[in-house]
Amino acid sequence: MPRVAVIGCGDVATVHFEAIAGIPDAELVAVCDTDPGRLTAAEQAHGVPGYSNAAAMLDTVRPDVVHVCTPHHQHADPAIAALERGINVISEKPLASTLADGERLAAAAAASSARIGICFQNRYNHAVQAMHRRLAAGEFGAILGGSGTVMWHRDAAYYASRPWRGTWAGGGGGLLMNQAIHTLDLLQWMVGEVTGVSGHAATRALGDSIEVEDTAELVLSHRNGARSVFYATLANAANAPITVDIVAETATLQLRGDLAITHADGCVEVVQERRADSGGRDYWGVSHQLYIADFYAQLGQDGPFWIDPSEALKTLRIIKAVYAQSYPGQLAAVS
Repeated sequence: MPRVAVIGCGDVATVHFEAIAGIPDAELVAVCDTDPGRLTAAEQAHGVPGYSNAAAMLDTVRPDVVHVCTPHHQHADPAIAALERGINVISEKPLASTLADGERLAAAAAASSARIGICFQNRYNHAVQAMHRRLAAGEFGAILGGSGTVMWHRDAAYYASRPWRGTWAGGGGGLLMNQAIHTLDLLQWMVGEVTGVSGHAATRALGDSIEVEDTAELVLSHRNGARSVFYATLANAANAPITVDIVAETATLQLRGDLAITHADGCVEVVQERRADSGGRDYWGVSHQLYIADFYAQLGQDGPFWIDPSEALKTLRIIKAVYAQSYPGQLAAVS
């Protein structure tokens, strides 16, 4: 029976609590948050003791698994503390707010007997899995290139409600680190290893509210010779569906929730996506619970979890490369 604790009881913890409740024999034994109000609410909602200090909770409770659902700049330290104690970790994205902390976390994972998974849950979407499986099998020939878009809307109130989001120190970045990271991860996962990044990030609409970017465009070069392009903005009038398109030798694959595959002969097949059934926000995707259930199902197995820090570093490095080109000399952006 895995004993489970949650560090960070804010917005995204909602889906983690739901997922834990659905794991056979899992027992939630503690919660942790530095905000007294959120901590009290979580204690009362789940009937478990609460802690304001993560290390103290880990040493007192000794859970088997800890979920890290804190703001970006607070991902690395509690995850590393757990790994050093041999405690398994599920951490929200991004891997860390800085590249240095991400690499430090990856080193801790490599040295630990425990497992850690980073929440790129959209890789578990049914249509996404079908897309990747068939591309990797070479069913459509060589991949020639790809594209991705995230055209969403955020306003000043969104950032005022969680001030860390709009800062380099708290978020490690803006749109790319917080909203677009999932789609960028899917694009690089589908097309292949990224060997070159050319991009630009800027604040186009929310300059009075945030110090980080709300818009970005980039071009990625891949080891297999393919090229992909990516555009994301929070200046759109509404949250449009994310897109990931892949052009292969014998087909074009278009992901818009569902997956449409247009073959060279004109035949079109559609792979439908599941629909979300969660108290979480719909733009978080439909697969948090599948991701978490799979992590628990693999507890005790040898080797790292398949979406571990070394895997999550791939997207973090892309984002930080864009920042290095966009904000030269600004250490907070490129660290």
